Parts: sequence; structure tokens; C-alpha cells
Amino acid sequence: MMPTLQSETRQTETQLGEQIRACYHQPFIDLVFQAQTAHRLYHPKNEVQLCTLANIKSGNCSEDCAYCPQSARYNTDIEKWDLPSLDEIRQQAQEAKANGSTRFCMGAAWRTPPHQKAFDHVLGMVKVVVEEEMEACVTLGMINAEQAVALKAAGLTAYNHNIDTAPSYYPDVISTRTIEDRFETLKCVAKAGIQVCCGGILGMGETLAHRLEFIQTLVEMEDTPESVPINCLVPVEGTPMAEQPPVDPIELVRTIATVRVFMPEAKIRLSAGRLTMSDETQALCFMAGANSIFTGEKLLTTNNPGMNRDQELLAKLGLTPQAAITSV
Repeated sequence: MMPTLQSETRQTETQLGEQIRACYHQPFIDLVFQAQTAHRLYHPKNEVQLCTLANIKSGNCSEDCAYCPQSARYNTDIEKWDLPSLDEIRQQAQEAKANGSTRFCMGAAWRTPPHQKAFDHVLGMVKVVVEEEMEACVTLGMINAEQAVALKAAGLTAYNHNIDTAPSYYPDVISTRTIEDRFETLKCVAKAGIQVCCGGILGMGETLAHRLEFIQTLVEMEDTPESVPINCLVPVEGTPMAEQPPVDPIELVRTIATVRVFMPEAKIRLSAGRLTMSDETQALCFMAGANSIFTGEKLLTTNNPGMNRDQELLAKLGLTPQAAITSV
């Protein structure tokens, strides 16, 4: 009896899962060496892209993401504000560029853009960032195909929409939307010709099996992410995940290294959680293939190492910020 296409697909998925598992569990030094070897085939050695993330609309989000202090469902002590002016965004972008950032990302605490006026204002922000000769990235929640096309026309470089965790664990983190909703937005983004930025968060109570499933899901995505943000949960009082323990540094490095091996062309962005990471942990993350960080005092609502601290670290490690781009 001939195997069906469905059974062949399942077999291929199982094989990939076994390969990812074997890669992750190999001796640590071997894994980091394999990851760095893969990294150097596709990326300049000792170079890190600096990015800046601006919180363009804070708080009052209708979603119930268990990790997020911006959810209106949780009692958290964060500042709330609406969209800033274009002049404010220009000033922030100019400051970020002066500090070495080549990508300016803007995040709005929305389930989806609430109305056309707000969305049009974001289009204006994208145009401002492009005028400053920086890569423009936004994360606005769920968007449709028409909105993705409009963002592309405005000059958007990338759209961030994380899957957050393994599909099997996703319902334990968020109930107000499904991971299929996430995939639908990502399809719209890719079809419009916008780079896909998609990663997740470690330390939300998931098991190692969930983390390996998360990696496999990213690898198997039809539209391979151009960049993969790897966040460590920053527990915030008032959220359901306020008491989660920190991620083990070696497990973080193993995760980054495994992503690098299976996604050698993607930028891996070491994102939230760096404030509590030692220099040694961050150095290992760079060795394992991370080649982008977010700079500045804040990462949306949580604290982040300041620019001076990052400059000191990069200098100590002999890492060079990616050169500013001259066109997008």
C-alpha cells in the first residue's frame, strides 16, 4: 500500500522534530560551535544590528496575554498613552539613529488597529522613519491583506507578529485569539512583500518539549521569518505570570543556538530580559548566533540596559554595530 501525502508529511515533521531535539541536546560546546559555524556562512562575523523599539500606544489592550502588563484585564502600574505626533516619532527616530540603531520598530497595544484614522496615522509614522533612512518595523496586532499592502506602500521593512510559544501551549497563554489568527496575519504580511519578524518568549511555564515545538513551528513556517526575536519573560506584578522563575541561561543559549542551526539566514534578535542577563550570558548568546539587540532604557513597558551599557558590552566583546544604511 502506497503511503499517502499526509502520512509522508507527518513522517517528515517527525524527522525534523527528532533532528531539532538531537541538535538541542548535543554537548553544549559542540552545539555552540555548530551554531557559530552556520552563522558565519550567512552573516558578517562580530557584527550586531542595533534596533530601537518605540511604544507608540501603551495600555488598555483588550487581549488577555498572560505575560503582558498592557492588557486592560490586569491591574498593572504602567503608564498609558495614545499615538504620538509625527514630529515626536521623527525626533525619536533621529535619536535612535544617532545612537547607532539602523532599525526603528513601533509597537501599539492593539488587538487590531481600531479604526482607519489611527491606521493612517501609523502609515505616516512609517513614512517618517523611512525618510530618516532607517528600516521601519511595526507590530500592531492582527492586520488584514489590505492593511499589509498599505504598510508596504508606505515603505515598511518588516512586520513583527510573534507566535509567542508552541502551538500546543498557546491556549495556556492567550485565550482571546488563536495561533491560527497569528498565522493568518503573517500570511498577509508575507504576501504583501514585507519581511516577517516572528519569534517568541521563553520562561512562561512551558516545558522543554514546548520550546522544541516552538522552534520546529518557526522552521516549518511557509514564509520563513527574516528575523526571530527571542525574549525572556520579564515578570510584571499584576499579570498572571508575575511569579514565573527566570529562564536558565544555558537553556536560553541552547535555544538560540538551535534556532541558528535550523534558520541560518535569519537575524536572531536577543530581545526582552537582557537587563538581568550577565555579560557572560549575553556573550554566549552572541556566540550562539544572536546578532541583533534592542537598545534604549525601555523595551515597551519593561526596563532595558541603557545605550551606554550596551556600548560598553559590545566594546568589551569586540563586537561592531551594523553600519547605518543609506537607503531602504
